[in-house]
Amino acid sequence: MTDVFSGRQWLTIPDLVDLLGVGQSRVRRLIEDKHLLAVRIDGVLKVPADFLDESEPLTALRGTLFVLSDDGFSDDEAMTWLLSVEESLKAAPIDALRAGRKAEVRRVAQALS
Repeated sequence: MTDVFSGRQWLTIPDLVDLLGVGQSRVRRLIEDKHLLAVRIDGVLKVPADFLDESEPLTALRGTLFVLSDDGFSDDEAMTWLLSVEESLKAAPIDALRAGRKAEVRRVAQALS
């Protein structure tokens, strides 16, 4: 687990089932459809709690995940970028997304390609 991962709260699939009030297959579909991003930590698929807005996926996340995917980022690379402080944003991209800076985050992500 990298250092950028250690300061965050992580949720497992069962945690997400409870929190979102949906079945495990629905949670997995949210990950497959890029509404959420998950990585394996110690062999367990986990999602940062920061990727949720109350009891649903953060709406600004999905488009950003598509931009990163189009840039050729793997899920692990995208996760690391989202959770690391980005100098031009002066914040981690996920924190900027949560603050309503979606257009700025996507502009920076597009420039990475």
